[in-house]
Amino acid sequence: MAIEITIGDDIAQEAPAPAPEAPQAAPMEAQEQPDATVKLNARRTLDGNLMIFDHSDIDIVVMPQQKKIVTFAKKEFGDETYETQNRFFRFLFDKGIVALESVKGGNVYSSIEASMLESKDHNALEVTLFSISKFIESERPFLEWEEKFEEEEEQRLLDPTPQDSTEYDPEKYHKSMQGSLPPYTLPYGLNSIYRI
Repeated sequence: MAIEITIGDDIAQEAPAPAPEAPQAAPMEAQEQPDATVKLNARRTLDGNLMIFDHSDIDIVVMPQQKKIVTFAKKEFGDETYETQNRFFRFLFDKGIVALESVKGGNVYSSIEASMLESKDHNALEVTLFSISKFIESERPFLEWEEKFEEEEEQRLLDPTPQDSTEYDPEKYHKSMQGSLPPYTLPYGLNSIYRI
């Protein structure tokens, strides 16, 4: 289930109070449109944190009470996951969401966290979620390409074309002894010194 986040000041304006001399109240003005709307595959935890699952390499948890953002590896640990986390926090630093000196490893293996900066003019949670959605948008072309590449590679291995495969011919391709070295011997003339 996706969460729809609306960013802006007051979404609905209150209806003006009726004037004492006029019995009829002015009709309610149209609702003010938000500055931006984003859709994220997110879920709220019982304690109010937001978990965002849109990225294929990492899960992002925004903790507004602790003013922290934590990323967790989604499926596998390694250089690719770390590079994604590095790009993510660098993006948030460039947008002024996190302090670069606060980025550090978390208490869960392969997790990285950073402290959110406080805002004096804007709602920090809304700006953070908007920036996270922009990061995911910027990563989407690469993620789609990677997914398509994996599908094509799997299809190539499971159903090879005739030019990528050979017919089974045990007499021609499968011999009991193949290669330049006889089995159970040491290379480079050492077989006369050591015996198995």
